[in-house]
Amino acid sequence: MSDYYNVLGISKGATADEIKKAYRKNALKYHPDKNPGDASAEKKFKEISEAYEVLSDDKKRQIYDQYGADALKGGMGGPGGSGGMGGMGGFSSMEEALRTFMGAFGGGGGGDSIFDSIFGQEQEQQSSVQQGASKKMSLNISFEEAVQGAEKEVVLTNYVACERCDGSGAASASAIKRCSRCQGSGMVHQSRGFFSMSSPCPTCHGQGKTISDPCKECHGEGRLKKKQNVTIKIPAGVDNGMRIRMGGYGDAGLSGGPPGDLYVYINVEPHPVFQRDGDDIIIELPISFTEAALGTKKEIPSPVGNSLRLDIPEGTQPDKVLRIKGKGTANVHGQGHGDLLVRVTIETPVRLSEKQKDLLKKFAELETETNSPRKQNFFDKVKSFFKN
Repeated sequence: MSDYYNVLGISKGATADEIKKAYRKNALKYHPDKNPGDASAEKKFKEISEAYEVLSDDKKRQIYDQYGADALKGGMGGPGGSGGMGGMGGFSSMEEALRTFMGAFGGGGGGDSIFDSIFGQEQEQQSSVQQGASKKMSLNISFEEAVQGAEKEVVLTNYVACERCDGSGAASASAIKRCSRCQGSGMVHQSRGFFSMSSPCPTCHGQGKTISDPCKECHGEGRLKKKQNVTIKIPAGVDNGMRIRMGGYGDAGLSGGPPGDLYVYINVEPHPVFQRDGDDIIIELPISFTEAALGTKKEIPSPVGNSLRLDIPEGTQPDKVLRIKGKGTANVHGQGHGDLLVRVTIETPVRLSEKQKDLLKKFAELETETNSPRKQNFFDKVKSFFKN
């Protein structure tokens, strides 16, 4: 697991201002908007956001410094093996262990009240840092774009971090003050006998801070709506109904929280010639009676490039499927290609001239049972029905 201090590029004794400056610098460098399609930058951005969420909170930072990141995920990972606080002594979480311990000395209500005063503040401070909302959209693409892959540019209207105030919502750093009513916790606590109640601070609306001079651009929100041109990369082989996730392209977060994601739902338009069955592509090829009987060569279209030459063997029957290996669509997960399946249909000639009819009659006189084995086999099977 990465060291949070190394992730932000700061020392272990860094101040709150140094942590914040390091986060903003790295977040701007690795933000998905500035690195479209770069998976490594997206991963780095998430590591930076996770590190800042912990190190910007005094209580979480203290737990992290003493026990490591696992302690913040319910594992406690600290010293002590299976007993005491290190192994939770059979409790499912640190929260449960402390509630039980405090309740044993101060009564049920007293223990909960003490617990809330210690940990309620931490939990609510975390809630004021919110990830931005994820967005979803539908995108129509052609059959060829789905098979070959493509890039589509769309216009999105999202909340983005205010550039003037770097998302702080304040005209200057000095305009941000800790809320005097809740002392920065974002919550106010009230005791009613055996019960302790917490509610969002009405002064700072749960943010834990107040802004004396709001940013003129975003009016203190820290973000604003903006239209953006976004390029969506369509991988080759994507199919109808599939979803593409674009990390970091949702709304900007609140109070320095990470942005949400964009989910793109694909609608593939039907094609007049091609159909799809998984990674295989199907095309129906009509040929004449004489072409089927004598065999022929045909140029057929391909959705993945140039046309292909197909040999149709002599005596091809209706609905015969000829397979061209590897000429289907690419597998969207990179597992090879499908095949191109050519289903042959044979047309019965219409609007014959007298000469054509005469020739066919002469051909019929020359036909033998070996010319039509399927027909002869059929009549062999059903002749018993015609016996007296």
